[in-house]
Amino acid sequence: MEKTPEKGCIMEPRIQDPVRHQLMKLFWMLGPAFIRWAESFMDKDGSTPKRMYLMGLLYEYGPMMMSDLKDRLGVTATNVTALVDALEKDGFVKRRPHPTDRRATIIELTPRAEEFLTTSCTPFKDRVSELFSIFSASEQEALLSFLLRIRKELVEKKILEEKSRSFDTEKLSSTD
Repeated sequence: MEKTPEKGCIMEPRIQDPVRHQLMKLFWMLGPAFIRWAESFMDKDGSTPKRMYLMGLLYEYGPMMMSDLKDRLGVTATNVTALVDALEKDGFVKRRPHPTDRRATIIELTPRAEEFLTTSCTPFKDRVSELFSIFSASEQEALLSFLLRIRKELVEKKILEEKSRSFDTEKLSSTD
């Protein structure tokens, strides 16, 4: 059965699409493209996108069980173990036993990783965020406000966690 264009899931933007459909299609396209853009600036010091993403998760949300990291990264248990092993070897994470579940292991950032993510990553963040220089300062503020509102909606729908280091509840409330 052939779908009509009005009821189908054609992903190419069309002028007759409602603006919210066009926005959805652009987000779908821009998300992966932005990730590729950011990854293109990674130093060749052994950092990989998955390692950085794992450390970013721990930075934003705090210590996590290996199984939670596996689920959030979308990788196998073997892959998350290899990522954690490499980061532990480099002194960026440490393992500790779960306080109530002997089978579980908690992974947390080390002070070295905290320093790396808060200070040493500044040149990387500067290079990646250069993309936003196509907007004026006021346009950047408006875009940030709009995206924070989307984030807040996703938190309310229980798609994103409310509390994170970069986007805590108080910070979100102050931008409404």
